Amino acid sequence: MTFPESFVWGASTAAHQIEGNNVNSDWWAREVDPASTLAEPSGDAADSYHRYAEDIRLLAESGLTSYRFSIEWARIEPSEGRFSGAELDHYRRMVDCCLEHGVTPLITLHHFTSPRWFAEDGGWTDPRSVERFARYVEHVLPLLDRASHVFTINEPNILAMMITAAKGAEQLQAGTMHAPDPVATEHLIAAHRRAVELVRTVGVPVGWPVAPQQFFADPGAEEVLREYAYPRETVFLEAAKGDDFIAVQAYTRTRITVDGPLPAPEDSEKTLTGWEYYPAAIAEAARLGYEITGLPVLVSENGIATADDARRIDYTRDALRALHAEMEAGLPLFGYLHWSLLDNYEWGSFAPTFGLVAWDPETFERTPKPSLGWLGGVARGTVSLDD
Repeated sequence: MTFPESFVWGASTAAHQIEGNNVNSDWWAREVDPASTLAEPSGDAADSYHRYAEDIRLLAESGLTSYRFSIEWARIEPSEGRFSGAELDHYRRMVDCCLEHGVTPLITLHHFTSPRWFAEDGGWTDPRSVERFARYVEHVLPLLDRASHVFTINEPNILAMMITAAKGAEQLQAGTMHAPDPVATEHLIAAHRRAVELVRTVGVPVGWPVAPQQFFADPGAEEVLREYAYPRETVFLEAAKGDDFIAVQAYTRTRITVDGPLPAPEDSEKTLTGWEYYPAAIAEAARLGYEITGLPVLVSENGIATADDARRIDYTRDALRALHAEMEAGLPLFGYLHWSLLDNYEWGSFAPTFGLVAWDPETFERTPKPSLGWLGGVARGTVSLDD
């Protein structure tokens, strides 16, 4: 079971979840609010803001060759219209570090978090949000020309649902969340299209990562599924038509009955996020993304929250086998990025561990898990998925 030589192998992270002390972001404000319902704040997180070189080195030494990371709008534009040259230089050094280690950088422009001033002044429900985001993108264009791919807005379907959620208390899973805010949906799509135009001026392929929930219908519930899925994922996939690629991120599936969605079955194996263990989700999402957009497909996130690293390998092996089968059936899949390189802050708690690398909360010492070497071996061709 082999993949093309040009296949992209790597891992992903998001700035707020690993950097630490992102004090100007809307999520930081939510975390430290005395009325917060979140289990814990992000605090220092994994301190990857200062330790990114070690993280990139570990990725490279494993055999992986691509690193998807996000640049943090709240650091780059901490107050409206005032851009930090020091922070732009910080992310430029991250790109330099990737290239020095033979790692290809893939850059996300927005991964759930926004500057506090932006959120407090209407956020994505404000019509000014489109031009505000475009202004930020214009300022970061000099960082992007050495990336292989750029992602505009991470999981816009989940982001639009978060806006309707009660202070972020809901799970970040479309099957259990309120419908997306329709105004935010409109603005996110418009902002994406503006960003695509801008990024193309530096000659880098650009798209966005959508998170299908792999809705599947009981007999007789097919129309319920279509109506339920359209505002939660289909409209965002349709908005990618004309982009350079479609990225997909999937972890589980959601059953739709005539009465709507159901939670994971009681008797199913569940991950630390409470999601059903279902490795085939990512292959189904990749097929869905291709069928709607007709674009080449990149898996920009896929993984499992578990304390059992052997089970992480099991999940990833079965996910890759399912993806390989889709490729043999004609799916133009060109890469797989694992979520996540590091255990990280999962939007309210450090408990759900997705990482290929663990770290000590006191010393920040990194400990690569067996899964990192295993996935690197798959990328190198020294580990077979047939085993």
